[in-house]
Amino acid sequence: MYSSAEENYLKAIFKLQEASDEMVATSALAQVLGIHMASVTDMLKKMSNKKLITYQKSKGFKLTDKGRLSAIGIIRKHRLWEVFLVDKLGFKWHQVHEIAEQLEHIHSQELIDKLDAYLDFPKTDPHGDPIPDAKGVFVVSKSVLLASLPPGSQGRFTGVTDHSSAFLNYLDRIGLSLGDPVKVKEVEAYDKNYTLQLKAKRTVVVSLKVANSLLISE
Repeated sequence: MYSSAEENYLKAIFKLQEASDEMVATSALAQVLGIHMASVTDMLKKMSNKKLITYQKSKGFKLTDKGRLSAIGIIRKHRLWEVFLVDKLGFKWHQVHEIAEQLEHIHSQELIDKLDAYLDFPKTDPHGDPIPDAKGVFVVSKSVLLASLPPGSQGRFTGVTDHSSAFLNYLDRIGLSLGDPVKVKEVEAYDKNYTLQLKAKRTVVVSLKVANSLLISE
């Protein structure tokens, strides 16, 4: 059982490692967490003593198998709570992250296992991110960034890389929801704006920044 602070570190390190197979720099972790380097260094020493991370001087650190499984468990709890908040309590997908940040620190494994069963073992959270099972196994969908698709491509909207409330609210305003069909009608050569055909043959134009934040399954 770890403190909430240790769990936040585990999750942040896991996500940094997920983005790159290289060792994680202390400065990168400090930036993500918004914490001074000295405080991060102190916490990393404690985590190293608990065999959660390994450290190599001048290279950085990474999670041990023990640390990785612990991080996945926290992510599992977070994403299950997000499903519960949306599906059972009626929250919107842009409202649940901060609440799930609090709920993920509940330590009862029995509660989480029963929550998983109650929700019928969901595979993805409300943002399309995969939920690991009780053994820590992710089922990762074969999705690509919308920005990588040429005109004429089509598929379904399966997730986002930007989880901010502002972005999720924007998607609500243009009427794009998970599972919706998306077709790339045109890519403007000058500014790389994307003209998309959504459900009911409705057309919207989105920026390259938005196209780089949408995941599509072909």
